[in-house]
Amino acid sequence: MKGKCQLGVTPHIRNSENDTGESPRLHPVRLRKILESDLPILFEHQQEPEGNRLAVFPARGRAAFMAHWHKIMADRKVMVRTILYQGQVAGYVMRFPWHGKQEVGYWIGKAFWGQGVATGALSQFLRHCKTRPLHAGVANQNLASRRVLEKCGFRTIGEEPEETVYRLE
Repeated sequence: MKGKCQLGVTPHIRNSENDTGESPRLHPVRLRKILESDLPILFEHQQEPEGNRLAVFPARGRAAFMAHWHKIMADRKVMVRTILYQGQVAGYVMRFPWHGKQEVGYWIGKAFWGQGVATGALSQFLRHCKTRPLHAGVANQNLASRRVLEKCGFRTIGEEPEETVYRLE
């Protein structure tokens, strides 16, 4: 594993998807350290049936969710940031060890889908997290999440019956 992740509050990022020659506009996505007060919102996000279906991941009950997140927040090997979109908690992005590799993952609340939030957040995260290589596994039916990874430079390194595996060098 090369590099380290160092990320505090980051400024708004510029939207580079504008190819009209106009000045890029500021993108309203920010990352900050996760707060205890974010957890009830993140709990609600992971209760969304469509998100669970796309991620092929079941929702946790409140007690299990809180215990899981307290463990994540206490683990110094994990780097997790809250995603803010227009000042609202929109989800999280994280780097964590998994089976001897460093993985990234994110979850975006359904109300924020289709607005470039995941791409903006992961792009910011990767500019500050220099750990490489990074891996990600995505359920094959989650086409939007697969596109996010590809836009951020991840390349497919394997396909399994239910999951595509990505790597960023």
